[in-house]
Amino acid sequence: MSTSTAELKRLAHSEYWDERYAKVGPDEQVHEWFRSFNDLMPFFDRYLFQVRGAETAPRILHLGSGDSTIPEDFSKMGYKNQICVDFSTVVVEAMSLRHRHVGGITWEHADVRCMDQIPSESVDVAFDKGTLDAMIYGSPWDPPDEVLDNTGRYVREVFRVLKSDGTFIYVTYRQPHFIRPLLNCKGVDWDIKVDILGGSESSFDYSGFILTKVPPSAAKPAEAETEKGSSS
Repeated sequence: MSTSTAELKRLAHSEYWDERYAKVGPDEQVHEWFRSFNDLMPFFDRYLFQVRGAETAPRILHLGSGDSTIPEDFSKMGYKNQICVDFSTVVVEAMSLRHRHVGGITWEHADVRCMDQIPSESVDVAFDKGTLDAMIYGSPWDPPDEVLDNTGRYVREVFRVLKSDGTFIYVTYRQPHFIRPLLNCKGVDWDIKVDILGGSESSFDYSGFILTKVPPSAAKPAEAETEKGSSS
């Protein structure tokens, strides 16, 4: 196993992140993954701000929130019904303390692959910037079983906690044709839209996925036809 693969595998473990976050001061940031709030403003405007204004008080779940500034940026825009989950107890404690005077955000310790404390169909918007990516390593054409297991458990949990009209917003640097199969894992049924965000200071593009649940009724006509055909 190469050193790079071994390092990538560590990203899916809380101990790695506890160690990283413990190395910085209480008011220092380890990293803002992929894109900053300002970079993503046009994207957020199209798929969040114009769709679910702050006055509607949508329940926003930040998945693997780390020490991102985005929850605080949302709060400044009036979004006061946010929950941030991360499996690093170090960063959860640090962010809770750092934002104790910022209204409308709570930080909780949770593994996104098993969010038992989040009720089913209770979230309007789920947001991921780098969390799913941290579970991925190895060949993108034939992901290892561990990758399929971790990403599948995670995506099914996101699907579970989202309301029927909820939205899963996911930002990634990975190629959409490699990500789609992971998002379309067993047990979910998404309508998927992809917005190419373009590169920042780097040379490669980012993609913004916008996922919504396919209504159960949408599958009924096809099923009915199949049943009708099989009975004739």
